[in-house]
Amino acid sequence: MDRSAELYSESKQLTPGGVSSPVRAFAPNPLFIAEGRGSKVVDVDGNEYIDLCMAYGPLIAGHACRRVMDAARAQIARGTVYGAPSVPELDLIKRITTEVPSAEMVRLACSGTEATMHAIRVARGFTGRDDIIKINGGFHGAHDAVLVNAGSGSSGGTPSSKGVLADVAKHTFTAEYNDIQSFSDIMDRHEIACVIMEPVMGNVGVVTPEKGFLEDLRKVTEEHGTVLIFDEVITGFRASSGGAQKRYGVTPDMTTMGKIIGGGFAAGAFMGKREIMQNVAPQGGIYAAGTFAGNPVSAAAGLAQIDLMCSGDNYAKVEMRTAALVKSIRESMEDSKVKGCVNHVASMFSIFFGIDRATNGTEAMKADRQMFDRMFRFMLQRGVYLPPSAFEVDFMSLAHSDEDCGILAERFKEFFGSVKQ
Repeated sequence: MDRSAELYSESKQLTPGGVSSPVRAFAPNPLFIAEGRGSKVVDVDGNEYIDLCMAYGPLIAGHACRRVMDAARAQIARGTVYGAPSVPELDLIKRITTEVPSAEMVRLACSGTEATMHAIRVARGFTGRDDIIKINGGFHGAHDAVLVNAGSGSSGGTPSSKGVLADVAKHTFTAEYNDIQSFSDIMDRHEIACVIMEPVMGNVGVVTPEKGFLEDLRKVTEEHGTVLIFDEVITGFRASSGGAQKRYGVTPDMTTMGKIIGGGFAAGAFMGKREIMQNVAPQGGIYAAGTFAGNPVSAAAGLAQIDLMCSGDNYAKVEMRTAALVKSIRESMEDSKVKGCVNHVASMFSIFFGIDRATNGTEAMKADRQMFDRMFRFMLQRGVYLPPSAFEVDFMSLAHSDEDCGILAERFKEFFGSVKQ
């Protein structure tokens, strides 16, 4: 990994921490990737890895999928950005409205962060209220309204980053996932504009909704006139063709998406009921804009990836392979008497060490980070690239073959065996 180390040393002098996003950093140095093909990445030193990070979720069809790349190349030949409406943009919007239950109207954006920022503004403008609720451990991008930790008692939140104003953070309350009473208590005491939440948590690892939780939250928000926003930046077109809301049969008022809808290019979207979305400029008085919003290359690539996944039984294929791998991991952990649990849904899974269950952010954050770090380095040395953080998600793709899954199962088994020894 000498070349990666050299490039990292140079990069640290030119960009904070040597990376363009904090989660990519790990000691002694992150890998610099030269190429991604299918289920694998190759670093600048020529080392090949089976990839379970998959760029943190956008590549459900795999790296450099031919169908997606062909669509992007065809659009690039016609131009990369117009500053005007385009056919690929409209075609992607049409497909989203067809597949996603809450998407009566859609506005494309440039990233998941931007989508959640706009969605919260729209909810506030629509309701005329200031306060919002997020989930403990939930992540909705790097903007001020959601860079907030829980406050004490009935108070609003406190900034989780320097530069976030306390006067902003006080309008954000934090509730616990899978605990409907924590939401009800806040909504009973405050006029809440929106609840923004991942229907399946994906930023403390995978945490799935318990039976009835999403349905109860839908009912409580309706009773309080609060806009329910599902942040499906991760789960959109991954949990199912219509996201987690289609999988679980609960339709929010608004939804945010990113990652998969860009096919590996930068993209985002916020969408929802017509009565809410028609308040967005230029039709209404709630402002949202972006030079690259609805970029035709991103739209063409995203639509190609969605079309591919929605054809045949491709979602079922990825899900079955993921379930088989998770079953093998659980059996290997049990055989080696390694304490922990594995959460998974669709083509996403997470291993939590040292705890018996992870049903919310508080429980998930108790996982043994040192054991994860040990696993990360063990797997890296044996040709498997995991997300570097204990609280990120392992992602499978259509490109991960049965052979890949067999290798992965064996590598995990080897690691648990080393722990036992």
